[in-house]
Amino acid sequence: MVCFVRLSLPRGMRDIDVDELSNISHIRSRFIRTVGLFNFKVLQPSPLEMLSTLEAKGGPTISNEIYNFKDKGGREVALRFDLTVGLTRYISQRREMKLPIKAAAFGGVWRYDEPQAGRYRYFHQWDAELYDSYNLEHEAEIIQLAASFFEDLGLDVTIDVSHRELLEQYMKQELGLSDPSLAFEVFRAMDKVQKKGVEAVYLEYANKFSPTLLRPMLELSSQIGTINEIEDQATRLSKLPKWQLLHDLERSLSARGVRNVRINLGIVRGLDYYSGTVFEIFDPTSTVGALAGGGRFDILTAAFDRSDLGAVGVAGGVERLLNVLSQHGLLKVKSKPLVFVASEDSDKKFVLKMVSELRSSGIPADYDSRARTLRKQMEYGSSIGATILVRAAQKGNENDVTVKNLVSGREVTGKTIQVVELVSEILQSGN
Repeated sequence: MVCFVRLSLPRGMRDIDVDELSNISHIRSRFIRTVGLFNFKVLQPSPLEMLSTLEAKGGPTISNEIYNFKDKGGREVALRFDLTVGLTRYISQRREMKLPIKAAAFGGVWRYDEPQAGRYRYFHQWDAELYDSYNLEHEAEIIQLAASFFEDLGLDVTIDVSHRELLEQYMKQELGLSDPSLAFEVFRAMDKVQKKGVEAVYLEYANKFSPTLLRPMLELSSQIGTINEIEDQATRLSKLPKWQLLHDLERSLSARGVRNVRINLGIVRGLDYYSGTVFEIFDPTSTVGALAGGGRFDILTAAFDRSDLGAVGVAGGVERLLNVLSQHGLLKVKSKPLVFVASEDSDKKFVLKMVSELRSSGIPADYDSRARTLRKQMEYGSSIGATILVRAAQKGNENDVTVKNLVSGREVTGKTIQVVELVSEILQSGN
């Protein structure tokens, strides 16, 4: 008796069809091209990590948000939830590598989040990291790389920048708050302002902080503009020593030709993770949220016993990016036209020969392996997306061949030994 298995996927998982996979490959190729221009070396960190390694970034509660389990050796392991941890672990272990180290990765990650429309528990991410002792030019390099990547994809993005140390300095020197745990809670409140608004967040946290602390920080987090505009709005903040860091970063980005950079004091990101510059990148015409984000994360390298090694990076989700590119009509990935070879002759030797010659020349080609009538062969060729038909003559004139562009109707004739030349002529003409 045959037992049929009920076919289903775990919640939050999906199969990726040919069109989406082609689009993901398109994003990957553009990303690889961009990081190559900046001399970043592409690595592939392990998809499986020790749980303790992932906890170095996400904390001990990260196990609630990821796929973790004991392997057959009783070890606590987990699937990677981003690419940053794996890259940083790899770089931290190689003290022989010369600084600065530029590393990049592209691949799938797993998170045990609540599935939503367009959000799955397995998705793809792109990531670029720069490791060296502190240098503000590294922040500018990473931001320029990200801007160049989006420009290559055809997107005109906005880059919002802030600085965690500047905000911490403001809380300490201007508002008298020196308790790191309380500062963390203030950042948590600030992180909600752009979604909920100042007044809603103020009411939510009014019982936790004094108005003289909470109100100024929330008002700061709602301020967005050029560096000169923010200086005029937040004069007490702009007089602090750390303010110069944003000035220096803005000058470097300007010199590099990076456009649409704003100061956004509401950007705090990775509340217990980032340690300096933080930034997020948006498509101003879309409502999907940040397309990428990053900043300085020296805390992670220190956790991996490399306090001598600073780090700054950027990462973004591929599926979210695909959504925005689709909205702009920028996902028309061009593939090579498919050539279909057909013949009424039951002897397929010369058909197979032509198909093989076309493939060897880098031209996608296919044929009917089912020995169907010529009409059925042509119907099949159309159904699989062929745009060029190579029709071989019947036996007795087997050296004759016709090549036709099925879109424009243009055709040329010749001999089977000329098939590559004839198809190339049709391809080059484009009509």
